[in-house]
Amino acid sequence: MQNTDKSSRPSGAAVTDDASMPLRGLRVLLLSPTQTGVQAGQLLADFGAEVVHVERTGGSALREQPAWPFWARGSCSIELDLHDEADVEVARRLAADSDVVIETFRPGVAARLGLGHEELSSLNPGLVYCSISGFGSKGAYADLQGYEGVVMAKTGVLWHMAGLAGGQRPAFPSALYSSFPATQLALQGILTALLEREDSGLGQRVETSLAQGLTVHDTFGWFARVVANRFGEGFSQSPVVVEGIPTGGLSFRLLIALTQDGHWLQFSQVVDRLFRAMMDVLDLGWVLDDPEWAGAPDFDDVDKRVAFWELLLRAVNARPLAEWQRRFDANPDVWAETFLKDNEVLDHPQSRWNRMVTEIDDPERGPVLQPSAVVRMDDTAWVGTPAPTLGQHERELRDRVAGKPDRFVGQADGGRDPAVPSETTAVLDGVTVLELGTYYAAPFGATLLADYGATVIKIEEPGGDPMRNMLPFPDVAGIKAVVGKKSIALDIRSEHGQAIVRELARSADVVLQSFRAGVAERLGLDAASLRAVNPDLVYLTAPGYGADGPCGHRPAYAPTIGAAVGLAHRNAGPSIEEHAGMDIEEIKRGAVHLMNAVMGGGNADGYAAVTAGTAMTLGLLARRRGFGGQNLFTTMLSTATHALSEDMVRYEGRGTVPVVDDGVHGFGALYRLYPAADGWVFLAAPSQPEWLRLDAALRRIGAPGGLLIAGDPRFRTVKTRLKHQSDLVDLLSEVFLEHSATEWETILRSADVACVEVVRGPVEAGYLDEGSVGQLSGFVTECLHPTLGTVPRLAPLVRFSRSATIAGDSCAIGQHTVEILEGIGYDADSIAKLEADGVIRR
Repeated sequence: MQNTDKSSRPSGAAVTDDASMPLRGLRVLLLSPTQTGVQAGQLLADFGAEVVHVERTGGSALREQPAWPFWARGSCSIELDLHDEADVEVARRLAADSDVVIETFRPGVAARLGLGHEELSSLNPGLVYCSISGFGSKGAYADLQGYEGVVMAKTGVLWHMAGLAGGQRPAFPSALYSSFPATQLALQGILTALLEREDSGLGQRVETSLAQGLTVHDTFGWFARVVANRFGEGFSQSPVVVEGIPTGGLSFRLLIALTQDGHWLQFSQVVDRLFRAMMDVLDLGWVLDDPEWAGAPDFDDVDKRVAFWELLLRAVNARPLAEWQRRFDANPDVWAETFLKDNEVLDHPQSRWNRMVTEIDDPERGPVLQPSAVVRMDDTAWVGTPAPTLGQHERELRDRVAGKPDRFVGQADGGRDPAVPSETTAVLDGVTVLELGTYYAAPFGATLLADYGATVIKIEEPGGDPMRNMLPFPDVAGIKAVVGKKSIALDIRSEHGQAIVRELARSADVVLQSFRAGVAERLGLDAASLRAVNPDLVYLTAPGYGADGPCGHRPAYAPTIGAAVGLAHRNAGPSIEEHAGMDIEEIKRGAVHLMNAVMGGGNADGYAAVTAGTAMTLGLLARRRGFGGQNLFTTMLSTATHALSEDMVRYEGRGTVPVVDDGVHGFGALYRLYPAADGWVFLAAPSQPEWLRLDAALRRIGAPGGLLIAGDPRFRTVKTRLKHQSDLVDLLSEVFLEHSATEWETILRSADVACVEVVRGPVEAGYLDEGSVGQLSGFVTECLHPTLGTVPRLAPLVRFSRSATIAGDSCAIGQHTVEILEGIGYDADSIAKLEADGVIRR
């Protein structure tokens, strides 16, 4: 239900009476000890919702993290002991008076506490109840603790990142490849469920998981594996690097090289035109016309490949960074990002230009520099108030619900009879999205909306989205970004093509475009032009860098953005070597190391795409709540900044974030990789209760090292274990060699300790193959492809208890051109004329 009595708000809470806040009037109860849930609450608070964070007695463990003032900004704080019945009753009453509950416990825990979906929805039928877990609520791994490292271990990511450790063993990346996407998927579920509630008057349960969040990063590996399984290994993807040597031309188009004065650069020249421009800037343009180098940058001969690679590396190493930056300024088609670290991206000129950095005065810390809202809505405001002190709103919140009934029944104003179910109707049924974009970083965001029931019209050039042909087998590389959509092949550079887009926009709800700066305006397809046709349009601009500004015109690909936000440094930490005077062999080793660090188990494309989905659903809900059409803006740069949020704050006295050890095993003794007698395990037992369970299990099986650990004063508390980390690592290393990885998973999971065998991968195999997490958890379904027939695809990444989702089929280039044109009034003769003129393809 929608709550109407919202006049009494905790003082200092995020929500004010400012009518420009699109989520004003919504109440959110946050039952989450994890960053995943708190970041979901952050976005809702950023746009005006009252977010009440239930903290354990003594405060959330997240308060100890440097990013707490960023994560918790705009929220309210109340301390509750959820093992105390009186405090649980307070939580129930808060939920009964809320619009949304977000919980991130293991499946079943909330219900045991009396705070599960069934109980709370019986008190409040309009409640949208969101659950985020590690592996979902079904399957063999549902009961497993949802730590990031555990999810990555069971899905093949840690072996996929083996290059960080030299390639012979798994390695631990520090970036949150699962958690941030899971946050965005949860937000999409919440926002679309709230949108549906505006009509039905009913809430429902929304569910997603870290394991599903991880899947947003795979652009085409899944379908490359499908083709290889069907037609033979000859169609499988080649590794990017073999024995320290790049295997294909893409590595040279996305060149990593060191400047003369010791700065690593990441180029982004995927398209032929851009690669030629890069060669000219490197003074190597002659190479592309020399028969000696025919086929560049693609060579089958290894020696030729190495010689070409060294040619590029020496050219970059011949000049200092400042000279390269001058050359880039002179040629807008050539660009390379410097590999930044920590929170240096907050000073990136495009971050500042985009107004996506802000400073908030915190009562405990003083001025805190941090990212502003991940989505910019030009027709609304965002809040940006400080994080609460512990229990700051305790008295007001307790007083507010003390006089309330313990049951709220009824339906939203104007809603239909709650007895009428809608399981066969999707949450975005009736919504139409026009997609103007290529590749993956924005288009996959529209794919997510198609899964929620939206009609997505993909407007692609007559030759098709270039992503379709990034692999040798035609069309395969683009399948994931086109499933569930309708394709119209249209030359939008032509006047007729632009007129067709404007006509489609007249009846659309959303437009998504991801062009470089100035392109949409030149085509007359920018927000102003299309909203002149349809003022109620939700128009999202989602480029790499920006719609204007110092880097808006620059080409942006996942590695470029990953370099700019510090993704490589976050993953590889102190193992990155970077200084002037490195010889060519050192540069080659360093470049390969950075390739592994910046494009491993996750990437900026995935972060950007999933956030674009959130932005569009936010715009739709804002419009439905009376705020009209919206101009929205988000970028690959800003989304990756939020994804690496642990680092992205700056204030006096700021503490440090965990840094991976030199061997890239993990964080400390109780959250890391260990070799077993056969294979590897990942252990995640950082809390005191988990430590006690681990210690008891080791003593119970009589592990030699376990007997030494038991009772040792060096390891008795969290504080003493931190002081003696290396000693504990040494002891546990001996212990884990006593049994195989499979045996350790069985032994310790039975003791409720998260210790799992590390799956070899590749990552897509962790979902596709028999016995994998994806298969056992129900994450996979099937769809039709125009030439491949029935193929497996991911099931929708968000589940709803009352609304349907749609796992749509793939489409060919222009498959729906005629259908779409007929829908806006074109007859057969007109369509034939457009085809003859080259405006369309069917």
